[in-house]
Amino acid sequence: MNKSINSIVSKAVEVYNKYRALEAEAEVLKISGNKIIVKFKGSFCVTCGVNDWVEDFKYVLEDLNVDSELERIHGNEKFRIGVFRVKRRG
Repeated sequence: MNKSINSIVSKAVEVYNKYRALEAEAEVLKISGNKIIVKFKGSFCVTCGVNDWVEDFKYVLEDLNVDSELERIHGNEKFRIGVFRVKRRG
């Protein structure tokens, strides 16, 4: 994707971490084509609703006018990887 999506995703990580950093922290691993791969780590990993923390990133992207879909979550008790597909940018 072009620089525009890179800067939007960077802003999304900034916003996500600003409000969730005590429990979860996002880090972009890769942006390729319409895929965004984000690593999530933090104390959230010991909660039963761990996938909700990953799904929240989709809503931060929506607030920045990026329509995305969470395609897959994988990881372990220390981190989760979320794979998002950009459907449309506003």
